[in-house]
Amino acid sequence: MRKLQLGKSALEVGQISLGCMRMNALSKKEASDVIDHALDLGIDLFDHADIYGDGESEKVFAEAIQENRTIRNKIYLQSKCGIRKGFFDFSKEHILSSVEGSLRRLQTDYLDVLLLHRPDTLMEPEEVAEAFSKLKESGKVRYFGVSNQNPYQIELLKKYLSDDLIVNQMQLSLMHTPMIDAGLNVNMQHEKAVDRDNGVLEYCRLNDITIQAWSPFQYGMIEGPFIGNDDFPQVNNKLNELAEKKGVTATTIAIAWILRHPAKIQPVVGSMNIQRLKQIEQASQIELTREEWYELYRSTGNTLP
Repeated sequence: MRKLQLGKSALEVGQISLGCMRMNALSKKEASDVIDHALDLGIDLFDHADIYGDGESEKVFAEAIQENRTIRNKIYLQSKCGIRKGFFDFSKEHILSSVEGSLRRLQTDYLDVLLLHRPDTLMEPEEVAEAFSKLKESGKVRYFGVSNQNPYQIELLKKYLSDDLIVNQMQLSLMHTPMIDAGLNVNMQHEKAVDRDNGVLEYCRLNDITIQAWSPFQYGMIEGPFIGNDDFPQVNNKLNELAEKKGVTATTIAIAWILRHPAKIQPVVGSMNIQRLKQIEQASQIELTREEWYELYRSTGNTLP
């Protein structure tokens, strides 16, 4: 698998990362098999959050790798904090306690990356900066990032932080493209021209922030997968056409579509199916032409101005 650099960090990771939200549903043996196969495929960044399975996903992950203690030096652990039951919390106290909980459940001394999970409108950036500084100085977190934040929210944080934010995790799939739509429909008077996130795609490119694409197979607000879904015949026909042409699967093409973008976006895939992970990994070797990329974009019902 090809590598990419996460933001301005020293981390060189696989183009595709594994989201571990569903790992709590696996046995220790099943989880171990998934992790081992992911590493064999070149997937070495594992994305967690303190809320995934109420912390159980982190526990299962740690149990799955505990028999091979050298594996920690081969992987990159990323976790997120800030979502609580019924509210968001970027307070210094919560950030610090959340990280301690993740470190305990993951049975590790440090996280490679910590992300703030969804914006907290009551955020006091000075508190976030204090928490980040303490975590960095103690060696408990190497790098920091955000999730689902727009440019001005990031700029507000940056005013107080001493470290660069290296990641912004955003929902993106062939069937969920608002950050792309607005840029293609500048100065137009229709729905797709609405800039819903203040040009976050271009902002992240300008500031060397890696966009991690979550739910790359979902449509709407994680309403379900679009691949093989009879409600979306046009996009599936085009996916299958290109898959047959290139000797891969529709799943591979859907990820290749994201990887083709010059922003060097890193998909975060949540599959716990080993065969599907193999199909996903093949996207790293597939190069879509500009024409094929736009054909797929238009197959979802998008039009160009």
